Amino acid sequence: MEIRDKILVVEDEKSISNFICTILDANDYKYITAANGKKAYAIISSHCPDLIILDLGLPDIDGMEIIKMVRSWTTTPIIVVSARSREKDKVEALDLGADDYITKPFGTSELLARIRTAIRHTRTSILSKEIAQSGKYCVDGLVIDYDKYRVYIDGVDSNLTQHEFKLVALLGKFAGKVLTYDFIIRELWGSTQKTDNQILRVNMANIRRKIEKNPAQPRYIFTEVGVGYRMIEGD
Repeated sequence: MEIRDKILVVEDEKSISNFICTILDANDYKYITAANGKKAYAIISSHCPDLIILDLGLPDIDGMEIIKMVRSWTTTPIIVVSARSREKDKVEALDLGADDYITKPFGTSELLARIRTAIRHTRTSILSKEIAQSGKYCVDGLVIDYDKYRVYIDGVDSNLTQHEFKLVALLGKFAGKVLTYDFIIRELWGSTQKTDNQILRVNMANIRRKIEKNPAQPRYIFTEVGVGYRMIEGD
């Protein structure tokens, strides 16, 4: 018998919950539902779902608190699906440990793509497997060589500076996941560094000139406006 991924849908609006569950059922996912935070946390603890789809505006516990609680003991992927569209809310959710953030209303294809990415990222563990085994991250002509500290495009060294390489290398380790500006700055420059997105923008502009055929339409590193950056995920 084929094992199907089990997804917990935490959503208090019945119509939206039904819509999501219909999508999941049509695409061979198992699902459980919860209409409030208390029930959701109990299900997470007892059923160990493969992925959590989480609304933030729950009637009893704010979704941000749910993320904090879950992240204190498990790495189960969390996709936030919320009507809150402010950059501040997206950044906070991602910084707390959410794997992705979709703003309502959303389309079927978008939701399914984000689900596949979140589950695949957890299962394959790019950092521990591909990079650990080969010392490289490869996708669509781009190769990040972690042993040589080099980035190649179609076999040609892109000649990144030390800081530029560190930024690309970090994104490669978390390919497919949005990394917030604050997270990147803390990882690369330390917690004492002032949060200044300008230093990232300058580095990213230089990186794109070196690795992208058309920097205005990047194919490797995408900007989540006001939030952070995402590296294209490998096959």
